[in-house]
Amino acid sequence: MFSKTCEYAIRALIYIAQKSKDGSRIGIKDIASGIDSPEYFIAKILQELSRKDFVQSAKGPNGGFYMDETNLTLSVADIVREMDGDKLFSGCGLGLKECSEECPCPIHNDFKGIRQEIQDMLERFKINMFVEDLDLKMTFLKR
Repeated sequence: MFSKTCEYAIRALIYIAQKSKDGSRIGIKDIASGIDSPEYFIAKILQELSRKDFVQSAKGPNGGFYMDETNLTLSVADIVREMDGDKLFSGCGLGLKECSEECPCPIHNDFKGIRQEIQDMLERFKINMFVEDLDLKMTFLKR
């Protein structure tokens, strides 16, 4: 459903939120290991997310990535839009360029409801909502 880049971005932001809640900062190696991602790939993703203020970073010996209060209220939908665009929430279920109410594809009417349910769910889930479940080991980012 999401691109690999988007998957890693979501997992990394959740992981950083969990690990930095005590004020600490998390390095690339720990993040890559914690979410089972290639280090070079997650570094590139986090650099972009940092530039766009989805995550904070600090350089130096005590540097790394961390989340502030604003970052913690980001929804999964916000991350998806940033990484993959709006296609999941507005695109055709068959991938057609021209699909609308006036010129629907064969699955248009059923898919628009599913698409809306996915968008609503991803809007509802905020980064900070995942931290407690991870701490309690009720959910996982890596198995």
